[in-house]
Amino acid sequence: MPHEFTLRHRVEFADTDMAGIIHFSSYFRYMEVTEHAFIRSLGFSVADRDSGIGWPRVDVGCSFRSPLRFEDELDVRLVVTAKKSKSLSYAFHITKVGTEPLLEVATGRMTVVCVAMDHETGTMKAARIPEALAAQLEVAPELGEAP
Repeated sequence: MPHEFTLRHRVEFADTDMAGIIHFSSYFRYMEVTEHAFIRSLGFSVADRDSGIGWPRVDVGCSFRSPLRFEDELDVRLVVTAKKSKSLSYAFHITKVGTEPLLEVATGRMTVVCVAMDHETGTMKAARIPEALAAQLEVAPELGEAP
């Protein structure tokens, strides 16, 4: 069962700041795009309009260690760190491609909550993770369940 997923990205010019290095906010987009690709790889979407299920973020963070620049390639490795009945938590390990030894440029975290959308009122309410998805997810073995 999946507990880890990696996606390669390239730093685009629009992702950089006036100093020519990646803007800090770009890391959050890379983490989110990687999460979406992970969920798609399992046959689901984070925005399933038919079921009304959504996944708002309730906690995110990122620590930066080394800058990236325009056209650098990076791998974002997502690791499932916790799976509860209504939420998932991920750790992200972001490394620069082509470095020897491997250079970890940033680490991140994200917790998402499964919600059911009421289309009439526009409100969200925490909901159990759909069983078909939950059955395909496991917490990384070395991490165990979060408290």
